[in-house]
Amino acid sequence: MPQPAGPKFDRLVEIMRTLRAPGGCPWDREQSHGSLRPFVLEETYEVLEAIEAGSSAQLREELGDFLFEAVFLAQISEEQGEFTIGDALDAICDKLVRRHPHVFAPGGEEDALTSSQVLERWEALKQRERAAAGHGNDAAPTKTTLSGVPKTLPSLLRAYEISARAAAVGFDWQQATDVLAKIEEEVAEVRHEIETGATGQLSRAEEEMGDLLFAIANLSRKLGIEPEAALRRANEKFTKRFDSMERSFAAQGRVLNDCTLDEMEAQWERAKLDT
Repeated sequence: MPQPAGPKFDRLVEIMRTLRAPGGCPWDREQSHGSLRPFVLEETYEVLEAIEAGSSAQLREELGDFLFEAVFLAQISEEQGEFTIGDALDAICDKLVRRHPHVFAPGGEEDALTSSQVLERWEALKQRERAAAGHGNDAAPTKTTLSGVPKTLPSLLRAYEISARAAAVGFDWQQATDVLAKIEEEVAEVRHEIETGATGQLSRAEEEMGDLLFAIANLSRKLGIEPEAALRRANEKFTKRFDSMERSFAAQGRVLNDCTLDEMEAQWERAKLDT
């Protein structure tokens, strides 16, 4: 039987308050929401790396670091009289219950929803919440389906999230092969830019390349593949093979700049067999 997490979470909150209190840690006391941004991003990627490594011990440690950043940010907000970590916990608990009526509503009438139906209901509930939040308040910014996608996400991941939210409200291709056709269309447009010698016109070439990458992110979503994770794995695979190729030439007393392309390609093929 797992031990209750409440006392342990309270201990983390108290440790954070002590670090930020007079006589606490000078570095922790100097931090702000803005200064913590790179650490939040770093911890996020370390959690992802632990997941991909399949190491439960590593994931346990990284999740602790991730939670610490959340408590750190909330402590700063509490000191500024804005909200506490308890308020943040209430917000997420209330949101989860509110957006899962098929689970928490009395006599939940729809207990046989599919995963895709749940996502559609989630987006529909979010739209109602946005409408209610803006009703009668002309000064409030209009919240849209895509306004909640953080602009600070890596662009490939943001493309994936944007398309996923659009798809959740029905704006989507019917099947993956439809997206393949779109990719082929975008490749043809990029090819046109190359063949017409327009690659120097950054804005046009960049626009077509962006459209192609966005279509690829859509295909990843249709296939159930998270594109950032797929690209990270491809990066690692390429790096391992390239390093293997470079080490092989180094063992011969040669550097890559002195090798021909044919020699490098031959060694690359051998590296592929080993990795």
